[in-house]
Amino acid sequence: MTRTTTLGGTASDIVVGKVAHGLMLMTWKQDPVPDEQCFEAIKAGIDTLPPGAKMLLVAGEFYGHNLSTTNLEMIARFFEKYPSYADKAFLSVKGGLAPNSYHPDCSPANLRRSVETINEKLRGTKRLDLFESARVDPNVPIEVSIAALAELKNEGKLDHIGMSECSAASLRRGNAIHPISVVEIEISPWSCEEETKNVIATANELGIAVAGYAPLGRGFLTGQIKRFEDLPEGDFRRTLPRFQEDVMRHNFAIVDALSDIAKKKNVTSAQLSIAWVGALGPHVIPLPGSSHAKRTLENCAGGDIELTQEELDEINRVIDTADIQGGRYATAATLWG
Repeated sequence: MTRTTTLGGTASDIVVGKVAHGLMLMTWKQDPVPDEQCFEAIKAGIDTLPPGAKMLLVAGEFYGHNLSTTNLEMIARFFEKYPSYADKAFLSVKGGLAPNSYHPDCSPANLRRSVETINEKLRGTKRLDLFESARVDPNVPIEVSIAALAELKNEGKLDHIGMSECSAASLRRGNAIHPISVVEIEISPWSCEEETKNVIATANELGIAVAGYAPLGRGFLTGQIKRFEDLPEGDFRRTLPRFQEDVMRHNFAIVDALSDIAKKKNVTSAQLSIAWVGALGPHVIPLPGSSHAKRTLENCAGGDIELTQEELDEINRVIDTADIQGGRYATAATLWG
């Protein structure tokens, strides 16, 4: 039976699978993945769940080529074709960027625009279960942004509020205005900074679920990306510092070490990473992305793997001694907001 956990804040009665499903790379490309392939990948994960549990699906207002709403339009087509799956999914959507921009604008006016755009694109096929600003806006106090979302919630435009890529201090401030149900941060064996641990601990204290995005190191920890040329033209990972040719060979040492542990455990490297992220706490939900049903099933199975204390110690030794080069993003301006 697939393992489950609960969300936090106002969604603490919602039971979800221990592993969530990120939908970004289905559409954040010039040629989106065909609908049927996306639909089968989404259904595969939901179908693993016990009755009453939901799959946490994470989408984005701007997860399309040139920041278009392609992701939401695909999701609307999915729920239009498979309406019975609407109640089996908990849909979290990132928004809050200035139109046609990568810069956050979490002013009340833009948050209203963002939430209304999301609902318009979903066309009534699915409730906006949770909205989260993709980044913390340095120009708008977090208290103002969360209060604006609470107002939109009271108007019935969304059901729960999340935060993303925020510091532990910002999470505490936001939660003081309105209970936060999910906080989304990057967590993987090659992305577990001191602030990562602070957010996880603060979320635990406040009763907030943590969705750990990129638990596979954006695919690097699977061992299938060995050289810069392995990334397709136009792939956004080509812009990330730790995927550059001069550091990839160096960074591959952690992949080899984790692969050895995975082989001994008779699991895939991806499953080992997912199991490790999930072991950081009962409130921590690994959030890998997948556009293939087979990969979705592999990821979900990773949430069912139990790691012994000896195995955790071995993995943590690898992480502690790894000298990862290159930052998570090209600019750190809006990280840990």
